Amino acid sequence: MKFLKPIFFFILVFISIYGFGQCAMCKAVVESEMESGGALAKGINNGIIYLMFIPYILIGGVGYFIYRHYQKNKTSSSQ
Repeated sequence: MKFLKPIFFFILVFISIYGFGQCAMCKAVVESEMESGGALAKGINNGIIYLMFIPYILIGGVGYFIYRHYQKNKTSSSQ
């Protein structure tokens, strides 16, 4: 299992390098679009906000269900 750690590390590094390339491409498109009106830039910004909230909603939902389960077990064990 120790050999999987370096492989996993290199996979993450290559994925992050590819992600930086995409960000530069999106930035170039948005900058060129801002000169001609900016409707695309607003759409990309709204998409970023939308994608940002999804993980927080999922983690919050899982946390709520864990909390509710913990409280349910706490009250049933005290009786």
